[in-house]
Amino acid sequence: MNRLAVFNPAVRTLDESIARARAAERLGYESVWTTQMPDARDAALVLAAYASNTERVKLGTGVLPIYTRHPTAMAQMAATLDELSQGRFILGIGISHKVTVEGMWGLRLEDPVQAMREYLTIVRTILREGGSTTEGKHFTARGVYSAPHRAEVPIMISALNPRMLELAGELADGVVLYMCTPAYVRDHVVPTVRKGREKVGKTLEGFEVVSAVPVSLTTDRAAAHDVFRKTVARYASLPYYRKMMDASGLGSELSAERVGERVLDELAGIGGEDQVRDAVRRYREAGVTLPAIGPFGGHEGAKGFEAALEAAAES
Repeated sequence: MNRLAVFNPAVRTLDESIARARAAERLGYESVWTTQMPDARDAALVLAAYASNTERVKLGTGVLPIYTRHPTAMAQMAATLDELSQGRFILGIGISHKVTVEGMWGLRLEDPVQAMREYLTIVRTILREGGSTTEGKHFTARGVYSAPHRAEVPIMISALNPRMLELAGELADGVVLYMCTPAYVRDHVVPTVRKGREKVGKTLEGFEVVSAVPVSLTTDRAAAHDVFRKTVARYASLPYYRKMMDASGLGSELSAERVGERVLDELAGIGGEDQVRDAVRRYREAGVTLPAIGPFGGHEGAKGFEAALEAAAES
């Protein structure tokens, strides 16, 4: 089986979510990822539940917003979850969006690239050296972490636009992508990350490009398109995603009254097993090192989470 990951956010019950994580492990998936949504369960605790109920599969956050945890707290969480999972944890972090950071949390989102630089540096330093004495414009950390910790916990960042992608290449172990077309990965993500790597004398070797690949194994493509259309419209309303989508050449179609099938099929694998596998293949060929399928249903024709995993595993 080629390298594959899966996005498995907590669903209606934790038991069902844990069963999905076990299924991914049984089917040979390399890692299971979950995303922190503003209105959902705590993603780190969900992964702790997955860790306690699996043995081999790696566990990643894709991603945790940095403004909900001070970097010292993020490092504590990462080290503890990595210890709990016996070295299987991957930390993925992101800026989130102004509507969330400022509108929901009452914080300020300013100069996100510099904020991420400071945050990532603090977390990395604590994990590697057991402490940090960093005075930053956005984040300051003075303290130690004396519990057991693995120095090289992988740290990835959510990056869409050039400055953040270059920062990822410079400081992170990888990027976590969502709603990126294969063409955007090929023409923008990979070259910009390479530029960041070259700044610090590194090649792309060992750098992980994780991309969510939404898939729906279904007998009703039209119904699945209707479900996914709502997701695309929601993310197209967020400035960071919209800027990336416009750079992907999708702007005019996203501005239409109804997002067309071409856009939906560009971003996802919807239909039978061939469509699911073709989506994974397109992302691999574009430069994604670890496709992370995100099965979705929400309509009567959907064949279910585990069936989608089985279909994609053949890609």
